[in-house]
Amino acid sequence: MSVIFVLIGISLVVAIGFLIAFIWSVKSGQYEDVYTPSVRILFDNHPKKEDIPESKPKSKKKKKWKFKNFITTTKS
Repeated sequence: MSVIFVLIGISLVVAIGFLIAFIWSVKSGQYEDVYTPSVRILFDNHPKKEDIPESKPKSKKKKKWKFKNFITTTKS
């Protein structure tokens, strides 16, 4: 039965910690920009295929895989 009291105490400490973190983030302006996330999907930030210069491989070594290269080469 005493374990329940310990767990309740720990959960209260954690909940108060999250409440303090939330209040701090609101006071520091973390949630002030509500317009940008709603229109971010409308802007195209990816380069067009015409803007990407074609380059020939300098050697026959395998290139290291990069996430950036994966995104630009898999678009159709």
